[in-house]
Amino acid sequence: MKWPPIDTKDIRNRGNPHAPAGPVAPNERNQVLDILRGLALFGILLVNMELFSYPAQQLVLGYDELATGADRLAVWVIDLFADSKFYPIFSFLFGLGLAMQMQRYEKLDLSFVPLYLRRMLLLFAIGLVHIVLLWIGDILALYAVLGTVALLLFRRRSQRMLLVVSGIVLAGAALFRGALTISALLAQSTPQGAAAFVRETAASQAGHRVAAEQANLVYATGTYGEIFAQRIQDLGFTSGGIIFLAANAFAMLLLGLYAGRRGILQDIGAHKSLLYRVLWWGLGLGIGANLIYLINDAIAAANEPTWIGALIDALHAIGSPVLALGYIAAMTLLLQERVWRTRLQPLAAVGRMALSNYLLQSLVATTIFYGYGFGLFGQVGPALGLLLALAIFTVQIPLSVWWMGRFRFGPVEWLWRTLTYLRWQPFLLRRDSKRERSARLLSNT
Repeated sequence: MKWPPIDTKDIRNRGNPHAPAGPVAPNERNQVLDILRGLALFGILLVNMELFSYPAQQLVLGYDELATGADRLAVWVIDLFADSKFYPIFSFLFGLGLAMQMQRYEKLDLSFVPLYLRRMLLLFAIGLVHIVLLWIGDILALYAVLGTVALLLFRRRSQRMLLVVSGIVLAGAALFRGALTISALLAQSTPQGAAAFVRETAASQAGHRVAAEQANLVYATGTYGEIFAQRIQDLGFTSGGIIFLAANAFAMLLLGLYAGRRGILQDIGAHKSLLYRVLWWGLGLGIGANLIYLINDAIAAANEPTWIGALIDALHAIGSPVLALGYIAAMTLLLQERVWRTRLQPLAAVGRMALSNYLLQSLVATTIFYGYGFGLFGQVGPALGLLLALAIFTVQIPLSVWWMGRFRFGPVEWLWRTLTYLRWQPFLLRRDSKRERSARLLSNT
């Protein structure tokens, strides 16, 4: 199936090629991309639920001391199928959206860079507000930075260059993961080094436990001001892992830019063979790499790095984004079937207001867990957290369908676009009169 081409003009500017560009009209959106965004939003919520409900330090220590069998199973399932698999999908779609927007502006013969830079600056500001006022796990600010880098450095690069750089970034992240394990091995190559490694590891874990206890108390019982101070303090602890997240996100963003230029998801019928190859290789290698990593993690001695562990760590760093590509191909091909398009259509509404829904998830979850809300922080295990994530998203689906049936954008999307284009965007969805609907039906017969 070939999806309708993207109109290069806002619906309000039809017939006027010199009118300023605006957001894509609702009836011109690519439904596959919106459904993919909706699916990715659910996967991200599944993963984020751990950080919503437990201190970041506890996630480093692991759940062994507190989890039931159901909790351990939930962690295992999320780690295998969701962790580090869904934000790469958003990154891919982010890059694809960049390509589509550049194409629109080139056809309109308008300057794109100033507008996109303003768009990224506003997204960074939204992410910063999210971090400071609501929740530590924001990814919007990172997307804004990576989107700016991609625009300034890779906007005019060849397709081959995009693939090469993406591969280098993924390989670099994998080598770095493996190198960390190897450095721990080398540190234990002498008796003195081994003893020092054991002492440092024990001291580090003890420090994490103290920090986790403090964070657990503050988030569960503290006032908004106390939680704000704790969140700022925790930023330093969580910033260490940003390099892996940023590397995967940037590589996938470049792949999305490549796919958008090539028109892979805009003309699915012409690229089915490629999508099937990505499907089987992505799911096969991705699930295999993640499964090997989890099995090794379960049977390996605690805190004892091995040479095979270094290789598996590197393989895991590649396996997650590869599996994300498999998910994208699988969902894209599935949506070529009419029955599945009908069943999954509500996810398109979620994806159309993905930014608002992402922030709403943080607002709801922090209200549930933090002291200024219901104070359940540290009391909801991974299994119950998985069910809670499912419940939140189940409510977001009909809410999004209701909202997008009445408004052109989600509330935050509307603000973002109004400030980006520096003109007031229409908010209410235009309702056709009975005469207009009849005329449109006659014109289509």
